[in-house]
This record gives sequence, C-alpha cells and structure tokens, in this order.
Amino acid sequence: MAILILAEHQHSALQAGTLNVLTAALAIHSEVHILVVGHQAQGAALAAAQLAGVTKVLHIDAPHFESHGAENVAAQVQAIAGSYTHILANASAYGKNILPRVAALLDVAQISEVTKVLAKDTYERPIYAGNAIATVQSLDAIQVLTIRSTNFEAARTSSQAAPIELLGHIDEQGLTICQGQETVQSSRPELTAAKVIVSGGRGLGSAEQYKSILEPLADKMGAAMGASRAAVDAGYVPNDYQVGQTGKIVAPGLYLAVGISGAIQHLAGMKDSKIIVAINKDPEAPIFAVADYGLVADLFTAVPELVQELS
Repeated sequence: MAILILAEHQHSALQAGTLNVLTAALAIHSEVHILVVGHQAQGAALAAAQLAGVTKVLHIDAPHFESHGAENVAAQVQAIAGSYTHILANASAYGKNILPRVAALLDVAQISEVTKVLAKDTYERPIYAGNAIATVQSLDAIQVLTIRSTNFEAARTSSQAAPIELLGHIDEQGLTICQGQETVQSSRPELTAAKVIVSGGRGLGSAEQYKSILEPLADKMGAAMGASRAAVDAGYVPNDYQVGQTGKIVAPGLYLAVGISGAIQHLAGMKDSKIIVAINKDPEAPIFAVADYGLVADLFTAVPELVQELS
C-alpha cells in the first residue's frame, strides 16, 4: 500500500506547499504517489514527477476540473482512495476545502494541521491557537491528513523522473457552478513561501498609509506583504494578505510586524518564524512577548527611517 498526495497546483505549475507535504509523507512511508487533478495540467504533473521520493504521478485531466471545484475533486479522490493507506494535502485553502469532503465520503476522521509525524498512525497537531500540542492516533483504515507545510522542509528535485500514469476521470458532479475566477498577479513572493514578510496591523490607520509606509520597505527587502486580521477587517488589504489562525500560517526566516498588537489569533499564524521583529509604540503590546527584536517607536517615523537606512 502507498500514500497519496493531492497536489495543489495552478495547472502549469505546482504550488510550493506540495513539496513540504511530500516530506511529511516520506516520514510515514517510502511509497508515495502524487495525484494531479486538473485541466491541461501537464506542467504540474511533470514538476511532480521530478520530486525526489515520488514513485508515481497520477494525472487526471478533464475540463470540469479546471476550476478546482471541491465536489468534483473530492469525488475523484474517493474513486481511487481504496489503493492507499494515507491521503495527504497541504493545510491551505485548497486542502481544507477538499479533504474534509474526502474524509466524509470515506466515512473516516480527518486529522488537521499535522505538524509532526511520530508513527504511521500517530501525529502531532496544534490546538488552542497553538498554545498546546495534541498527540493524535488514528485507527482508520484510510487516514486523511492535512499537513501544516511550514513545519516540514521542502522536498528536493531529482535527476530521475517518476513515471506519469494518465487515469480516466469521473463525470462532472453537477453540484456547483463556477461563475468566474480572478487571479491576483504580483511581483512579490507568495506569502506562505516567502523568506521575508513585512506585515502591517490596524496601527497603520488606513489602506493608503499601509501602502505608502510598508510597500517601500517590502520592496527594499524583497519581501512578501502580510497583515493582521484587524487590518483586513478594516479594509486596508484583501483577505489574501491575512496571517493568523483564520488566515495563512507562515514561518519565514524574517517576520517584520509593524503596528501589530499581537492578538493570539495572529501569533498562531507567525510565531514559528525564525526571527521576529516588532515595531509598535505600545511597550505593553503582546507582540513583544514573541519578538526576537522589538522597537518601541512611532511606526510612521521608524519605518521611513529604516527604508532610508536600507537605501
């Protein structure tokens, strides 16, 4: 029996988190297959085949998979699940949308946000916004897991490609209709894969000040841009920027928190960063409790000065 990874991709390329999921899978078993479900997704299948440790890539191609509709993809995974002991996906919006449906269709429990593999049926996962770690054992014949990618190293590529097997597809389920998609184009690194993140909070005061204060700093540092939930709720930036328990989980080499108080839901999404730097005028702000370096200062003065020093 083998492990199946549901690849997250944009048809032409794999999303970076899939490489981290592969590392988690290899900690469970050495026989790992990657499933690429999409439309004209040959690029993603070829990229998956180049990953070290992958023994086979399963490629399923049909027009009704173009929008990554969760009902269609989940039904497709269920159709081939009987050949696998474990089904894994990244704990991203993609994986969180599809794998609970897969678990329900298979009538098994899902284990979410796995941060460590202890054995083939035993895992660690955070609870209480990361303030405690639970050890969970599964007795299900097929184990369905979402993997917190920031806790695992990315898999490397190999000079020898795994075989790609083209499988037949299930029919359109007819449960949802995709009315349209909007793809955000950015020259900045993708938030969950970035090595440096500049993140802003409600202390920036407005969308205009978020942009005028933080963008020059992010440009100088080659950083991705993030935000607290308070900044997102205030309309400064779109939801895609949100870091935290209800946003994206990140662990960059450097996380710069500007005007962020440090609410527990935000800390749950970034406290595993290698180095945390906080700038806040309130010396009692909770963010300083997790920061490696803290600057008590007015961000509207400190950040432009920092940009000037980096010039």
